[in-house]
Amino acid sequence: MEKIVCRFLISSIVLLIACTIMQAQENRETDMRIPKAPLFRDPVHDGAADPVVIYNEKEKAWYMLYTNRRANIPTQGTNWCYGTRIGVAVSIDNGMNWEYAGALDLEFERGTNTFWAPHVIRHKGKYHLFVTYIKGIHETWSGIGKIAHYTSKNLWNWTFCGLIPLANNDPLLDATIFQKPDGRWGMWYKNSRIGYTVEAVSNDLYHWKNVTGVTIDDVPHEAPFVFFYKQYYWMLIDQWTGLGVYRSKDTDKWEKQGVILQKGGTRNEDNVRASHPCVVVVDDKAYVFYFTHPGWGKEGGWGNEADKIDEAGVLPHIYRRSSIQVAELKVNEEGVLTCDRNAPFDFYLPNK
Repeated sequence: MEKIVCRFLISSIVLLIACTIMQAQENRETDMRIPKAPLFRDPVHDGAADPVVIYNEKEKAWYMLYTNRRANIPTQGTNWCYGTRIGVAVSIDNGMNWEYAGALDLEFERGTNTFWAPHVIRHKGKYHLFVTYIKGIHETWSGIGKIAHYTSKNLWNWTFCGLIPLANNDPLLDATIFQKPDGRWGMWYKNSRIGYTVEAVSNDLYHWKNVTGVTIDDVPHEAPFVFFYKQYYWMLIDQWTGLGVYRSKDTDKWEKQGVILQKGGTRNEDNVRASHPCVVVVDDKAYVFYFTHPGWGKEGGWGNEADKIDEAGVLPHIYRRSSIQVAELKVNEEGVLTCDRNAPFDFYLPNK
């Protein structure tokens, strides 16, 4: 009899502990400020891509700049990816809600031209925008990409500083800027002729000199993004099978760690691999922003277009549209950067 009572008590205690743990977990998730999924969809062209997120000091609001692909325009080939402007979404509630605010006027020569992949930093009270510029609109993946430089005091009114003379006449894409340990600025960008990431350096953000050699060349890719977190410099790339992860102590030598966000998740519109990342570090947290093509769920991401083209020669809107998502990055005990896109997390962008 005593053994039965003892077993009953032990079972009851174990059950009580399990229930307590479950309740604590539920309470933690209830207290979390969990972001929407998707975080943002463009209401004009439904083609938000290549996001970069930065705080507007003057307005005390968070800004998201992004490539505004014309996903809802029924055009042949890749025309919908060209003639794009840089869209702007604004959050005044610490990242919970984002409202479309318009598009930047960046044209500096006649015609309708293409602007992709904005990257913005703030230095000495001034914002610097580095954006891919391609003249005209193209039905195939063509045109000569250049890196255009602008400055602003409010993230809206931009002064054109010029096209940065890099890599002779090679087509260039997707610049990311970060300050190196020695105080110089590093610019990592894709040289499309060779298909890999290379680097340039500057002392003042206006005059740049190419660094000899190739920075990342182990896999074809685009969209490098550099940030500092947990005592290391990190670079994410879009290698079209997820986001490649590299780590460095000095921004000169990079060590490949692996790939994150290569498989679709369970959240709404987060069902395919991630594309073109941006990272915001807030105190001890790091948030990765990226875009998805949710219409390609069966394929796990952008796939073969041939059997999707309609009788007018147009890829339907469902396959072209894109959404912006956010997830939390973590560094484990082995110093490896990880990301579980399905895990609930507390998301908060402070007014700083």
